[in-house]
Amino acid sequence: MAKPKKSTATKNVPNHYCSLPEVQGRDLSHIADRYRLRLIAKLDRMWVNGTQLTYYFFKQPAQWRGGSEQEQAVRDAFAIWKNIGIGLIFREVDSPEEATIRIGFDHAEGSWSYVGRDCIDYASSPSERTTNFGWDLTTEYGKDTALHELGHVLGFPHEHQNPRAGIVWDEEKVYESLGGYPNYWSREQTHWNIIRKIPASTVDGSEWDKDSIMHYQFEAGLILNPPEYQNAPLIPSPGLSQTDIQTIQTLYPPLAPSIPTLFEYESQRITIGPGEQVDFVIKPTLSRKYTIQTFGRMDTVMVLFELRDGFEEYIDGDDDSGFDFNSKIKAHLHRGREYIVRTRLYFSSSQGSGSIMLY
Repeated sequence: MAKPKKSTATKNVPNHYCSLPEVQGRDLSHIADRYRLRLIAKLDRMWVNGTQLTYYFFKQPAQWRGGSEQEQAVRDAFAIWKNIGIGLIFREVDSPEEATIRIGFDHAEGSWSYVGRDCIDYASSPSERTTNFGWDLTTEYGKDTALHELGHVLGFPHEHQNPRAGIVWDEEKVYESLGGYPNYWSREQTHWNIIRKIPASTVDGSEWDKDSIMHYQFEAGLILNPPEYQNAPLIPSPGLSQTDIQTIQTLYPPLAPSIPTLFEYESQRITIGPGEQVDFVIKPTLSRKYTIQTFGRMDTVMVLFELRDGFEEYIDGDDDSGFDFNSKIKAHLHRGREYIVRTRLYFSSSQGSGSIMLY
């Protein structure tokens, strides 16, 4: 999905749309605390800040190959997101085995992407794509398509499915429109990508942003409410909206220039709020198997990286959110090497009630 310039919007021509893979969300029904549930659901697919997202462009099979111009359009989109000033790092690699994000350009499949950490949870094989681009990315519509799909990679759902948008669809007209040219979607695909409302807990009270890069544009006649779109198309402005920028900066703020050291057998208190993150560098004194563990009544996701040639390589991670035990990683660490452990807090029974230890 992308958004053309307003000067072309009045043509009211049906557009190609992004179709998300259908995945089964995590079962959080056992969580009775609604505030805890909301925090976990909102952050469930987000990366820990500072994660290096390596990406690869498939060259084989031939129908997955994009060519230099299409690949450059994706690089440009990564740069736009990065230049907002976020803490995530994007790096192109030469093999799918090294890549977290694996990109194809199969025009027969349209454009789609897994959302956030679904990229590693549901497409773990190096032979699988996590993202596909199904049309030309060098047009104005295509440039926003690239931004949109990478928005999914960063963890964002479709904005038009925000339950606070107040959109009431003329559902049969939506099914009819998306079932024809150029998408040819089944009713199930249309329901998943348009009619379905995402859980209110995942949007954390955010208001509808009709100009979000994550919003489809819609031709006239598909929307019953808000009434201004009954007889006029809904055309978001091109590019990232101000809300897009503010949201990504909140979730992935710039990294601190230096981080403290987590020493062996010294407990470090965690004094952060929901959605915030604490990072430590580890410099092992011995080459042996270590345990890194959080303590306290907290829901956290903890990820361990090794610093190699200036880049952080993923080692292991653990997400304890929604359960009454703590994040724990056991890994063999080597003397003379450096590691970074990053821990994002979903929920704590009281701020500052936890700690982290290396032993």
